[in-house]
Amino acid sequence: MSCLRISLGDIRSQDGVALVVALLVFAICAGVLVALQRDFDLSYRRGLNSFVAEQSWAYLRGAEDLASLALTLDYDADLASETSRDDLNEIWAQQATPYALDEGGWMFGSLTDLQGRFNLNSLGDPAAAGTSSYSPAQQTFIRLLQALESAELDQFAAIAVTEAVADWIDADDEPRLNGAESAYYVSLQPSYRPGNRPMMSVSELLAVATMTPEIFQALRPHVTVWPQVPAAINIHTASQSVLQALNVDGNLQPLSRSEGESLVQLREGAGFTSLEEFLQLAVFSGESNSGIATLLTESSSYFLLASRVEIADREQRLYSVLRRQAREIDVLQRINASLYDMPNPAAENSQ
Repeated sequence: MSCLRISLGDIRSQDGVALVVALLVFAICAGVLVALQRDFDLSYRRGLNSFVAEQSWAYLRGAEDLASLALTLDYDADLASETSRDDLNEIWAQQATPYALDEGGWMFGSLTDLQGRFNLNSLGDPAAAGTSSYSPAQQTFIRLLQALESAELDQFAAIAVTEAVADWIDADDEPRLNGAESAYYVSLQPSYRPGNRPMMSVSELLAVATMTPEIFQALRPHVTVWPQVPAAINIHTASQSVLQALNVDGNLQPLSRSEGESLVQLREGAGFTSLEEFLQLAVFSGESNSGIATLLTESSSYFLLASRVEIADREQRLYSVLRRQAREIDVLQRINASLYDMPNPAAENSQ
């Protein structure tokens, strides 16, 4: 009888141990399953993000191909009409619309004429260094700074900014009258040195002496650094502020706001027949304009493509600098960053 009781006790004890072991095995399995699920989710998300990123990049490169096609067609149209001009009525300059994608997202792209902007790299004229005279490009930039609507600069401040930017670009280390070279920048905390070379990006302006974020934001839509060997400004695509900066030689005051508006209205209406006719307009007539004439053109070779794609609620942007040489289109630079403001067509269409 006692042997039977011991056996039954052992059995009950073994049942308890088995239950504990079963619970431990269940807990371990549950922990392993949770870890596996977490690793699976992370791997799935990584894979999905990688797939969407590759797909988005393919669409953005496709936007480059579409832009190249538009620029090539424009070149062919100019050949057929025997005119060599680029204006805002051409196919590449039309208002862009979003393209719906099969994945449920959209793609958007717009072309901007970089030769409709002032080229900052034209300011490093060594002939004007250390003197009180200014090259036609420097005079134009002084006027452009004063023409900015959201940055109220007088002529003295505009000259200081112009000379500081010119010192940043030129190869020497001799500061201009209102400029700044290594001695100034090394004294800052943290210290750095000026570029003393053509600018690679408009954002370099933020490192230049006398430049403020307010001036930079107002100036940014009207300036470029492409091409690095500056090309002329296209009168048919220049913004109103750039047109106001095209005053007669020796006059450091920009055209008035009303004169700038009249130039834009004239261009949108009858347009400018030729560069010669443009320089004979009333705002220039009777004055020397040989200096600004060397800065102007009617055709363009450098364009900025701002493209955006959204797939699976993920957005990616690409900014491409395109150069057109006859029917050949080259991509000089790609920037995958939000350096330029760009409208959101999806948001606009939903309103």
